[in-house]
Amino acid sequence: MDEEKQRAIASKGGKAAHEQGVANEFTPEQAAEAGRRAHEMGRAHEFSSEEAAEAGKKGGQSRQNKGQGGQDQSGGGQE
Repeated sequence: MDEEKQRAIASKGGKAAHEQGVANEFTPEQAAEAGRRAHEMGRAHEFSSEEAAEAGKKGGQSRQNKGQGGQDQSGGGQE
């Protein structure tokens, strides 16, 4: 299965779980702990400078759009 198809399937599953109220929503503390463990185990994704810049740009656009009552137009892979 190609990566794009896999992402689309995962996105649909995540949206369905949230709609049904069964999705796990992490607190910032839980997310930080999960990230620490992933790094300790060597399983964390190591971002290149370009990837980190792109992620930051998308996050800033999303935050700006939400503050203005608009939709996220960043194309962050959620469909």
